[in-house]
Amino acid sequence: MSESTLFKVEGASKCFGGLQALSDVNLTIQSGQVVGLIGPNGAGKTTFFNVITGLVPADSGKFELAGRPYEPSAVHQVAKAGIARTFQNIRLFADMTALENVMVGRHVRTHSGFWGAVLRTSGFKQEEAQITETALEWLNYVGLGALASARARTLSYGDQRRLEIARALATDPFLLALDEPAAGMNGTEKRGLRDLIERIRNDGKTVLLIEHDVKLVMGLCDQVTVLDYGKLIASGSPAQVQADPLVMAAYLGTASAKKTKTTSAYEASAAIETSARGAHV
Repeated sequence: MSESTLFKVEGASKCFGGLQALSDVNLTIQSGQVVGLIGPNGAGKTTFFNVITGLVPADSGKFELAGRPYEPSAVHQVAKAGIARTFQNIRLFADMTALENVMVGRHVRTHSGFWGAVLRTSGFKQEEAQITETALEWLNYVGLGALASARARTLSYGDQRRLEIARALATDPFLLALDEPAAGMNGTEKRGLRDLIERIRNDGKTVLLIEHDVKLVMGLCDQVTVLDYGKLIASGSPAQVQADPLVMAAYLGTASAKKTKTTSAYEASAAIETSARGAHV
């Protein structure tokens, strides 16, 4: 693994009964990149994402994170190792405040332990004050500082998405994994999301993005990986992926793909987006 490689997967496979959901999938993510993971409906994107983040155990595969072997066997272990994720369906603590939700994320980095909390030791109190301060900093970072005391359920849809990202960032991850973050957003909210992800990248974080909005992916990501029927069919820059005949075939069918070989990258991207619109995997 090179010094600039943050995360690497080799030969990830997963079978559910008789269904081969993933077959020998590889992925390499360089530090400071935004990497997109796309594919038609049923391509295996969500399964791969769940394997990476410990929600579903892989049947086989080699995983490395920040230069060390990594075993995504449980969600809490994944968070401690340095991967934080959001979900396609928002999973906030609805009756807790925005600040409290982010504090929950930050607690993965606490050291006081159970008895410190029970006895309310000075070390515990100091750590809680630091957690509160850090959580508020992340709320300000995503533009929600003024809503720190608001209950999560009262926030707008777009703000709830931002709150999930703030909670994930509060774990100090090496890799931020976003599962369909633009799902359900209007155009204005999507532009704000893109600006936020670009800021996260510019501040040195690395992002893995599953997103069915192909226009957003192609305009934002440094690298794009494409799955189809559980197999990796393409990986490269957005321009390379847009021009790949296998990608065209996956989204449009072989006959349509042949017709797009002479089209521009912009036209190919538009064709993929039209095919993928509304698809959730």
